[in-house]
Amino acid sequence: RNPGARLMARSNFAPRAGGSFWPWNGRAVFILIVDQLTKTLILGAYRLGDATPITGFFSIVRAHNTGAAFSFLAQAGGWQRWLFTGFGALAALFIVWQLRAHPGQRLFAFALSSILGGAIGNVVDRLLHGYVVDFLDFHWAGSHFPAFNVADSAITLGAICLVLDEL
Repeated sequence: RNPGARLMARSNFAPRAGGSFWPWNGRAVFILIVDQLTKTLILGAYRLGDATPITGFFSIVRAHNTGAAFSFLAQAGGWQRWLFTGFGALAALFIVWQLRAHPGQRLFAFALSSILGGAIGNVVDRLLHGYVVDFLDFHWAGSHFPAFNVADSAITLGAICLVLDEL
């Protein structure tokens, strides 16, 4: 007689027996492709620092982030490229292991596949360019939220879903 259990049983994210690893892997690959395609478009159309206002609070920009989230360690001198590449690669391996072990836990697997696609997208950038290409710029009254990209959005969505899955 638990209404939450009844709601969860009808949810698209309800756990189900078995399940396949491959759809979640495919979701991660889709995120990776969209991420890399959008970054390639930005690299081809913009020079570093260029911006196109879209609304009063949103612009498309070209920014390079040699650090991690919110440019953490961006000024560290170069060693952070390999540190964050290694973290991303290890996280990807761990996530693949978890996806193979729990493909029937739909919200958990959705979250992990989002994080996986985003993590690999940013690792590819670090390997190819030495920095992550960011291009989504939200701002208000002269203050800018740090620019981000599709991979960062997928990682954030995945982290939120992991929290929801634990609740």
